Amino acid sequence: MKIGFAQINPTIGDMAGNRGKILESYHALVAQAAAIVVTPELALTGYPPLDLLFESDFVPRNLAALEDLAATTGSVPLVVGYVDRHHGTGNPLRNAAAVLQNGKIVARVFKSLLPTYDVFDEARYFEPAETVSIVELSGSPVGITLCEDIWTEPHLPRPYYPNSPVGDLVAQGATLILNLSASPFTMGKPQQRLSMLSDVARKHKVAIAYCNCIGANDQLVFDGNSLLIGADGLPRLALPSFREANSVGDTNAPPRQIAFGESSEDLYHALVLGVRDYLQKCGFRSAVLGLSGGIDSAVTACIAAEALGPENVLGVTMPTLYSSEGSINDSESLAKNLGIHFLNIPIGRAFEVFQAQFTDIFKGLAPNETEENMQPRLRGMTLMALSNKLGHLVLSTGNKSELAVGYCTLYGDMCGGLAVISDVPKIDIYKLARWINRENEVIPQNTIDKPPSAELKPDQRDQDTLPPYEILDPILRLYVEEQLSCEDIIAKGFEPETVRWILRRVRLNEYKRAQAAPGIKVTTRAFGLGRRMPIAHRYTP
Repeated sequence: MKIGFAQINPTIGDMAGNRGKILESYHALVAQAAAIVVTPELALTGYPPLDLLFESDFVPRNLAALEDLAATTGSVPLVVGYVDRHHGTGNPLRNAAAVLQNGKIVARVFKSLLPTYDVFDEARYFEPAETVSIVELSGSPVGITLCEDIWTEPHLPRPYYPNSPVGDLVAQGATLILNLSASPFTMGKPQQRLSMLSDVARKHKVAIAYCNCIGANDQLVFDGNSLLIGADGLPRLALPSFREANSVGDTNAPPRQIAFGESSEDLYHALVLGVRDYLQKCGFRSAVLGLSGGIDSAVTACIAAEALGPENVLGVTMPTLYSSEGSINDSESLAKNLGIHFLNIPIGRAFEVFQAQFTDIFKGLAPNETEENMQPRLRGMTLMALSNKLGHLVLSTGNKSELAVGYCTLYGDMCGGLAVISDVPKIDIYKLARWINRENEVIPQNTIDKPPSAELKPDQRDQDTLPPYEILDPILRLYVEEQLSCEDIIAKGFEPETVRWILRRVRLNEYKRAQAAPGIKVTTRAFGLGRRMPIAHRYTP
């Protein structure tokens, strides 16, 4: 059978726009002889709509859009993700898929497995399906599932569900499983999905058409990578990563090889898509960011220039007497290489004036992080002034390693509307920089080679305060992403005092992260949507 995949980029709440995208894809895929057309999960509303679902007119608008879409369909069935009402006990809504054909809604299917781990909280809104049943489409018995319904125990963080919707549908005679998905990207996720779908297809001896959305909504990026898997577990079709596509796959086609991008390439494109969609969907056209001459701001500038076009990015260097000449030159060279706008706004005099206000108050007290933090806060104020006057969104440039241990200044370098690389560990920032420079030098080599420094006092280096990133980042991954205790991490061979210092810093800086700009999620557990920790507590892991 020929399956048409509408791998689209929905915008949350834009029912008219999403309906238009679906209809355009439907006509294109019908013209390519698709026997069935399938869309992503909640394609009509965008995913995840969160508490917009509680707005009194949100669900009615989505239902009206569904009726309008149904009226445009012909003999080829269109399977669309949407939100339906639930009139029994329990939650008032269903995560649903409708089959539209010949101008009508001919079938409705509801999601069975509602994830409540990581970034997901579907049980807050939806009531699960009590049973599953096959639908006759183009003369074949088809099982329609929604995202989590197809995920199986070996590929989940832990066993969550006692039932298997796919197994039940195959037992009823389904020869094809459609899966409407909104599966967020994390590093390594495309390969994981292929492995999972291949296992399910092979186990149940059934073909699987998996249609994932692309695009970014707030902190989540959806990478597409839709797949058609044969009953033998081998792929027949793979749609591209990080862009919309309409493609038809044939379950009877010969198997094909799939090559996913290398990790730095996928990470780069995920961050570019995250920036582009965040600004466009929020109504911004341009961005401003500070350029320190360091690797974090350099990588962020490269991502912004790719996402928005260099003409829509302003880089600003804001030196003080502690800023090295090399850092200023590296910032200017980077801006020239990228073709972005560039400003040099020294803050040395402002820093002196600001310190002078406290001459009597701080008399007899030694300089410390108080004076250091004045500088990034003046830089934050400078960037916000440019934002207000010129209409740019401020991009903050801190990485996950710094955010984890609080090596960042609240209301200073944390200032911004989007934290582009806040889920990228420092060692991966270096990998990204080398990938960006794979063909020619975009980021000045000196930026990559020199020891990282905040340059807030003479001869400052990150490693004066922090453990080497080669030690810091693996410990943070074990603690934040794998949620291991202090003793469990030490048991893996790390120095006990270092582990305890890092974990204590993570706990102490929860209040900072609570006030940080939203960041783009690219790891299995990011600070933000998927990690909910109390600020005031006395628990020691």
